[in-house]
Amino acid sequence: MNSEEKEITYQTSNSYSTLNQLTERTKNVWFVCHGMGYLSRYFLKYFKELNAEENYIIAPQAPSKYYIQPKMHVGANWLTRDNTKAGTKNIMNYFDAIFEAEEIPEDANFIVFGYSQGVSVAMRYMAKRQLQCHQLVLHSGGIPKELTAEDFAYLDEDTKVKLIYGTEDEYLNTARIEEESARAINLFGDRVTILPFEGKHVVNVDYINNLV
Repeated sequence: MNSEEKEITYQTSNSYSTLNQLTERTKNVWFVCHGMGYLSRYFLKYFKELNAEENYIIAPQAPSKYYIQPKMHVGANWLTRDNTKAGTKNIMNYFDAIFEAEEIPEDANFIVFGYSQGVSVAMRYMAKRQLQCHQLVLHSGGIPKELTAEDFAYLDEDTKVKLIYGTEDEYLNTARIEEESARAINLFGDRVTILPFEGKHVVNVDYINNLV
């Protein structure tokens, strides 16, 4: 078989979701990246208990949608191991467009939050665009192996990093937890706070509510 894989460039569009309104009373702006199997509009439910006047949440939508058995719900994922480099580039350009559209105020307390697969895309974007934030939250996800401490040397010294995971997470074992904790400390030093909780691979709403 004499097959050949080719590449083209074309214009596309994608949605994203927001919760609450961005006003002069907004104190905290969140950029939250969902995990595999979510849609952004449903992921926002984990942030609904935050003070609506003070918190504005932006949830980008992973581009690859698929049906989830057995009820055929629609979910999405960010990247796979196939053609990851091109996929990452597309996501970076998509995030750029969101930030251009949203015009986040410079004086807002800016929080980048990644859950599960969303951890990797959030961290890659920060590293590639040298995005500043006041707080980086890594919830139940893996840190991309190609990232180094040098990639985050640009961050302000007062940027806080929270590593959250469930002690009964079905995707983690003791060795993986130790590995990810060590990697976080290697990347960010003593600014890292590790926050385990009793539970499985679920979003911890109590921790979210206590982040601000």
